Amino acid sequence: MNRVRLAAFRLGLGISLLCAAGRAQAQSAAPVSSAPETPVVPTPAAPAPAANAAGSQPVQLPLPQASPRALVSQTFGLTEVTVDYHAPAVRARAVWGSLVPYDQVWRAGANENTLITFSTPVLLRGQTVPAGQYSFYVVPHQDRDWELVLNRVTTHWGAEGYDQRDDVVRVPAMPETAPFHENLLYWFSDIKPTGAHLNLTWEKRTLTLPIETEVHKQVLSGIERVLQQKPGDWQLLAQAADYLVQNNIEAERALTYINESLRLQDAATNNWVKARLLAQQQDFGTAIVYARKAIKLGDKEDSTFKSQLPSMRIALTEWQAKAY
Repeated sequence: MNRVRLAAFRLGLGISLLCAAGRAQAQSAAPVSSAPETPVVPTPAAPAPAANAAGSQPVQLPLPQASPRALVSQTFGLTEVTVDYHAPAVRARAVWGSLVPYDQVWRAGANENTLITFSTPVLLRGQTVPAGQYSFYVVPHQDRDWELVLNRVTTHWGAEGYDQRDDVVRVPAMPETAPFHENLLYWFSDIKPTGAHLNLTWEKRTLTLPIETEVHKQVLSGIERVLQQKPGDWQLLAQAADYLVQNNIEAERALTYINESLRLQDAATNNWVKARLLAQQQDFGTAIVYARKAIKLGDKEDSTFKSQLPSMRIALTEWQAKAY
């Protein structure tokens, strides 16, 4: 029995010694560290400015312009005139002869070229200017008329690159004294079917450019074009004759139109147009005949035409006084 116990003791002691030796070997193989290792986090680099792509525009802040863009447009007759400009302010500065020097071409605004566009040919002081877009310049002078200039090059920055050889027309203009105006302003006045005045006002000066159109020539060309497309329309013929009668032009042409209109349709409107045409030609006796017929037919027609009956009766009375 004692021998068995002794053998078991020796076996357990051997196992313990083997385990202790294994732990010592493992500890000697492991790396030695006196403190837990702190991971290293890389510091991010500052972002570099993004380079513009080739050919792209630089980024700009959305700031208000010192001389804001303005656009003014006016139609008269069959012509539309538009001025596209940037409006500088006085800002307590001396303008004429200083900010805007005398005897030098001025862009008539700020920033890019001031542009003026005509939808049809126009007349400037009797000089014909074709329809299109032009740069608008002013040459101020101290002791004589200023000059208003239309130039065919529209892509300059102001007066940079200006060449007088590209001028389409130069017209004189005498500046007039005006109430103080802080911002440059373009505006239209004296508007009629045959023309209008384009005005430039800044500080205490106003310049005026009279613009005329050959509106009747344009209208007649349009009338002929439309009547060729619809030659059998009695109302269009009556409208064409009425325009000529209203403006007291082309009497023979008006008579041709109104006679054809009456041949196609005997109505109050075209009878009245012919009555007025004959009265213009001092043929009051025949005018009375057509006027009476127009009034008789007008009594049977719509209320729109009936509203004209009082004025028609007044005209008839006047013609009767002249005829008899």
